[in-house]
Amino acid sequence: MIAAGSDVFWSGGSPCDQVYEVTCTGATNQGVPHPCTGRSVTVKIVDLCPSPACRGTIDLSQEAFAVIADPNAGKVNIEYRQIG
Repeated sequence: MIAAGSDVFWSGGSPCDQVYEVTCTGATNQGVPHPCTGRSVTVKIVDLCPSPACRGTIDLSQEAFAVIADPNAGKVNIEYRQIG
């Protein structure tokens, strides 16, 4: 499972190969009011997701997103922690 990290993760260096555990914490819009699956996913940062599209977040691959949330939600609030 892979993801792209925003500028916050780059901090002048490369976060590629850093591993994060990501969990959905809730909806960001009214389209899908309860999108979270209750599961977490482990992803490796493999690319940069530049601003303004990504600000202080992680852009998950479609496969990784589907583990934590309903793909129809598009965007969700998350919590993440570095594990490797």
